[in-house]
Amino acid sequence: MSQLRRFLPVIVAAGSVFIGLIGCNGAIAANKVPDPKVDEPVAATKSQEKVVFAGGCFWGIQAVFEHVKGVTQATAGYSGGEAKNPSYEDVSTGTTGHAESVEVVYDPSQVTLGQLLKVFFSVAHDPTELNHQGPDDGTQYRSAIFYTNADQQRIAQAYVDQLTQAKVFSGPIVTQIAAEKSFYRAEEYHQDYAVHHPYSPYIVMNDLPKVANLKKECPALYVSR
Repeated sequence: MSQLRRFLPVIVAAGSVFIGLIGCNGAIAANKVPDPKVDEPVAATKSQEKVVFAGGCFWGIQAVFEHVKGVTQATAGYSGGEAKNPSYEDVSTGTTGHAESVEVVYDPSQVTLGQLLKVFFSVAHDPTELNHQGPDDGTQYRSAIFYTNADQQRIAQAYVDQLTQAKVFSGPIVTQIAAEKSFYRAEEYHQDYAVHHPYSPYIVMNDLPKVANLKKECPALYVSR
C-alpha cells in the first residue's frame, strides 16, 4: 500500500479515530485482557531474547514496543514471506507473503514474553481483524507472532488459547503463530517513523493513541524514551 493511501482515511474522515487501541483493560474486548497463566520466569541475569510481532502498519507496533520496559530495540521490517531482501514496494503488493513486522529485542530479566504478549494483544492492535488493521488492508497487515524458540511458541499458543477460552474478545482471534525464518530490516525512512513524524495525520490518528493507552493502562510496563 502506498504512503498516500495511508493518509487518505484520515483526510476523508478526520473525525474518526481508529479504535484498534484496546488498552490493557480491553476497550474493544468483551472482558478485561488478563495476565498470561503460562509465562517464562523472570531471568536471574541480564540477557537478550528476540521475538517478532506483526499487527498492521509497523509504525505503530514499533512505537508501542519502544516504550515497553525491558525492550532494548524494536526494528521495523518484514517477516513471514519467501522472497529474499524484499522492499517496501514488494511487500505492499501483498504477493511476497511477508507481513510488516517489528523485531523486538528484550531483556528477560526486566520483562517477560508473557508481558510483551499482553501488550501486543491489549494495546498494539486488534487480534480479531483478518488481514486488516485500521485503514490498512492486505495480508501484509495480518496479525502474527513469529517465535524464535520452542518456549516462545508454547507461551504464545497458551495465551491465545487462554484468551479464546475466556472469550475476552467478541470475535475469534486470528493471530498467526509461526516460526521466524528470516527478518528483513525495513528501509531507514520507516525506522522510528512515529518519533520523526509525530504530527503526521496517520500517526496522530492511529499510533500515538496506542502509546498513550500503554502509559495509561499499563503504567508498570511503560517507559519514556
